[in-house]
Amino acid sequence: MDLRRLRCFVAVFEERNMTVAAQRCFVSQPSLSSSIKQLEEELGAILFTRHKRGVDLTDDAHQLYPLARRLLGQADELPAMFAERQDKIKLRLANFHDLSPSELVKFIARCQAAEPRLQIELCDHDDNDTDARLTLDVLKRDEELFLPLWEEDYQLCVPVEHELAQLEQVPLAQLDQYSFIECAACEAHQQTLSLLASGGFAVNLVAKAAHKTQVRHMVCAGLGISFLPSGVLEGCAQLKAVPLMAPRMFRRIGLCIPASAADSNLSQLLRNAASS
Repeated sequence: MDLRRLRCFVAVFEERNMTVAAQRCFVSQPSLSSSIKQLEEELGAILFTRHKRGVDLTDDAHQLYPLARRLLGQADELPAMFAERQDKIKLRLANFHDLSPSELVKFIARCQAAEPRLQIELCDHDDNDTDARLTLDVLKRDEELFLPLWEEDYQLCVPVEHELAQLEQVPLAQLDQYSFIECAACEAHQQTLSLLASGGFAVNLVAKAAHKTQVRHMVCAGLGISFLPSGVLEGCAQLKAVPLMAPRMFRRIGLCIPASAADSNLSQLLRNAASS
């Protein structure tokens, strides 16, 4: 259906006068009359009855009018909708698994506050086709710049019904022979096991997982105890973090930006968000 004919129809319907409607549509009156006639032929309906003082509206005109207004309104919204999409600044951000949900949300909020047009897509940490990476400092690549964002302390976590959960502090030696769940390639776990070994103690390694969330699930299931970053424990009511009498263990999370793109507008936006 020709939208120009619908616009002519709406103008005539609202003005009740062909001459005034033609002026409103910036067309001649014969051209307006032709458009109305073509629309009536297309619909198989009479929309107006003409007389010397103007036009009268038929029942079909009353039925068509709200539909025509809705169609024209939707058509008018299309250019603005696509213009808004084109105005977006897209950011593909690789996201390390098992990060603090609350800190992640805060960082995204700072990014969007710095640039309301920003459209963020969180991607898998191993996705190489991204603009930046949210990851650990130890995973920074040589060709990247690292912008620190937050730190997460490793905490001894046990099920709430576990005997260690009742203690205010746990001496490192008290972990001797407890069932322990290890996270592969975790510096905090290796540091703890080394401290225990140097004191002549050992834990009973019963399981190993690749990710911190998997470790949390196994601790919740009662398979053993472990050390987890504070961010992984957020919102987990089944576990309790017990202070350990040992040197502080933590991990640093930040933003890795390719050094080659350090001067780009997007990188500047991320630096501003990281420092705010």
